[in-house]
Amino acid sequence: MRRIENIEVAWIMNEIADLLELKGENIFKIRAYRKAAKIIANLSDDLPVLIEEKKLETVPGIGKAIAGKIKELFQTGKIQYYENLKEEVPAGLLEIITIPGVGARMAQELYGKLGVSSVDELEAAARARRVRDLPGMGAKTELNILRGIEMLRSGVGGRTTLGIADALAESFSGFLKSLPSVEYAGVAGSTRRMKESIGDVDLVAGSHEPEKVIEIFARHPQVKKVLSRGDTKASIVTLMGVQADLLVVNPDQYWSALHHFTGSKEHNVRLRELAHQKGLKINEYGIFRREDDQSLRVTGEADIYSHLGLSYIPPELREDLGEVEAAGEDRLPALLELSDIKGDLHIHSDWSDGANTIEQVAGRAVEMGYQYIAITDHSKSLGIAGGLSKERLAAQGDYIRELNGRTDGLEILAGIETDILANGDLDYPDDILAGMDIVIASVHSGFRQDREKMTGRVISAMKNKHVDILAHPTGRLIGRREPYAIDMDRVFEAAVKYGTALEINSSPDRLDLNDRYVRKACELGIKISINTDAHDTVRLEEMKYGVATARRGWAQKEDIINTMDRDKLLKFLKRRG
Repeated sequence: MRRIENIEVAWIMNEIADLLELKGENIFKIRAYRKAAKIIANLSDDLPVLIEEKKLETVPGIGKAIAGKIKELFQTGKIQYYENLKEEVPAGLLEIITIPGVGARMAQELYGKLGVSSVDELEAAARARRVRDLPGMGAKTELNILRGIEMLRSGVGGRTTLGIADALAESFSGFLKSLPSVEYAGVAGSTRRMKESIGDVDLVAGSHEPEKVIEIFARHPQVKKVLSRGDTKASIVTLMGVQADLLVVNPDQYWSALHHFTGSKEHNVRLRELAHQKGLKINEYGIFRREDDQSLRVTGEADIYSHLGLSYIPPELREDLGEVEAAGEDRLPALLELSDIKGDLHIHSDWSDGANTIEQVAGRAVEMGYQYIAITDHSKSLGIAGGLSKERLAAQGDYIRELNGRTDGLEILAGIETDILANGDLDYPDDILAGMDIVIASVHSGFRQDREKMTGRVISAMKNKHVDILAHPTGRLIGRREPYAIDMDRVFEAAVKYGTALEINSSPDRLDLNDRYVRKACELGIKISINTDAHDTVRLEEMKYGVATARRGWAQKEDIINTMDRDKLLKFLKRRG
């Protein structure tokens, strides 16, 4: 019988947990197997040794029942309990839960309500718009499922959104950090620079046992295919179809390697030129004096910049767009931080096409430490998203005002995301908009209008004194829909003239405004609002991607309206209408 590695046993324990969850079994049993999987993956001793020395059951977290199944695996080559579970649960459900954003609970619901038991069947159900009718899902969930399936099938060579790459990178780096032989591990490349789309995920680890780390990495449960593998490097394709590359260096070279492989290439070239001017040389192994090849001390990336006479440059700025010159003159901006955000001003609830109640959204916002949120459901023209009639909008406003008396200090703004109609009119008359706490205007149809008509249409909405924010200004969906034809220079002029804030939509599918437009808007003094456009409470966490886009655009706290305290924000929103 072939040798069975610890990581393979951990994989089986995780899959047992997945199967139990798909069956709706007891949560404590599921957690026991997940905990065992994590413990086994991190064991410094081989399982056969522990079994032979009768020490397996002494390992914390490995109870008698699980220990018995592990012994059975090494004695017979299989675990009958695992085999039985695989017979009871449709095999396709295990593939379904590898789709980004589709967990076991959702897969169970899809199977129970729609009879979906394979990725093909799920795709057909989503395209037939059957998923959106299930409780707690909706149109955006349906769209995300289709996007996830696309990613799962894309294979190597495509690009993925930042949200998927970031989650995958954090999962792998966390796994690497948990290994006893790894002293450091981190995410590099364009994922660390938080670019809007990612080719492959880059990882760097510091270890004195690189071959062991590479071996374990190549056997990770998320690995679908190993593309290449050496003593210090490996490239794999994940089950999602995304390529991940790992470099393992000596721990004392870690910070130099992380810096080098974070890039960008253009940024690194500028640093090498600067190093040469100072009699130094810099590469992935460190920074050295040219005269005697003596290495300089590097205990963090800040040391690299200090040796070059520069202030520290955050990863989001490393694109050779003037950051090196600014760092040399100590005039880099004090970039916006996620902790500066005090609220989210573009959120949907189950009054239109959101998955959660206003109370649930508010509860999560309180947990996140926000001072305020805005419920901005869709307006009446967007019937497909359950847009609100005048009567329902008024009723929602009354409901929110009543709810504000019991929301633990959180201010809920009664808002609306009003459609900008094809002729530039808004979906509600001014007397309705005047009664809202906040008004967001956006384009949801007529994307094929020519540049002149679309630009005039958007500016017409911005002129309205009740419109506070222009949402997702270019209408793009990354990798799926190009921006509509619009003259952004004229939009910027209108924003300056009328005082309309522009949105960075934090959804990884949008990131609209993009970083280049953010930088230009900030230079012009235009105010920006960073919002999630969340249709469920989980998506509120995507605020970090909007903040990252703002940082890539050199934005500071004072550029962003939802860094304002509640009273200052309310005053800002009243300044025009």
